[in-house]
Amino acid sequence: MKRMNKEEFDKVNVFGKGNPNDAFKEYFIGESFLNPLTDPKECPVFLANVTFEPGCRNHWHIHQADQGGGQLLLCVAGSGWYQEEGKDAVSLEPGVVITIPANVKHWHGAKKDSWFSHVAVEVPGKNTQNIWLEPVSDEEYDRLSY
Repeated sequence: MKRMNKEEFDKVNVFGKGNPNDAFKEYFIGESFLNPLTDPKECPVFLANVTFEPGCRNHWHIHQADQGGGQLLLCVAGSGWYQEEGKDAVSLEPGVVITIPANVKHWHGAKKDSWFSHVAVEVPGKNTQNIWLEPVSDEEYDRLSY
């Protein structure tokens, strides 16, 4: 797993960093960026490249749905973490695909010393919504082993 500084990362982040993710800033520890890849008005599946600065992670959250729903993460650059509640964290590297079922509490983000980017795919479903929960504490995050 190769750690990446900003200059190296920008060369391989093929979908681009995008703009500061200000609309969801309150649900992240650290700075994240969002680059939408599809327009919800033109395509029923929303895809966006999400970029995390080193140490950035989102809060615990659930992609709630009555039917279908969930999320896919396609890791494209840098190095990060994904964790479901009650399970060990999974290392995220380019080429890794994570399938997140609906109604599963989880979080994802960058490792401490690497920028990280994934394409997030919102899986269509019935009565879908994101439920944002508590932050991933520094203690939880610092326990992750490389």
